[in-house]
Amino acid sequence: MAEILLISGSPTASSKSAALLEYSREWLRERSSFETALVSVRDFPTDDLILAKYDSPSFYVFKQQVSNAAGIIVSTPVYKAAYTGSLKALLDILPQYAFRGKTILPIASGGSPGHLLAIDYAIKPVLSTLGASDVLQGVYLVDQQFRIENGEPVVAGEVQQRLDESLAQFVANLEVRAAIR
Repeated sequence: MAEILLISGSPTASSKSAALLEYSREWLRERSSFETALVSVRDFPTDDLILAKYDSPSFYVFKQQVSNAAGIIVSTPVYKAAYTGSLKALLDILPQYAFRGKTILPIASGGSPGHLLAIDYAIKPVLSTLGASDVLQGVYLVDQQFRIENGEPVVAGEVQQRLDESLAQFVANLEVRAAIR
């Protein structure tokens, strides 16, 4: 089973936040021994998400992945100072304390610095509601700080350093938690 679950909250196939999640996944493959699995809101039937069909078989594997994960990275675009509605719908499917005992790293991307606090005021509260207590600071990137070339994110130097440092802290927290268990 995957020890790190990466959740993409983007409803579009080719999004910057999904590319940042792929960057994170590759970074983890190269610099850690943790296994990863990637899940996207796009993997689930729209009706199951929108109608909150909690008992739908389409969510069974996802719920197991969350349960088995030591760490979770959530990446989402920010629209109007909040994460996507499809991500909220997916998180609503989970049991109330599904993130208890897990290290969580939120990553968000948006069109302007005006949404910088979306991680603190929109994303972190829902993660805490799910029982997360080890929620890292998170990384917010503005569209001008990175671009997509051939499906891969090209991140500006300082921003890449910040993202890499956050991923390193994420791995360090997971290693500490694993050593305690």
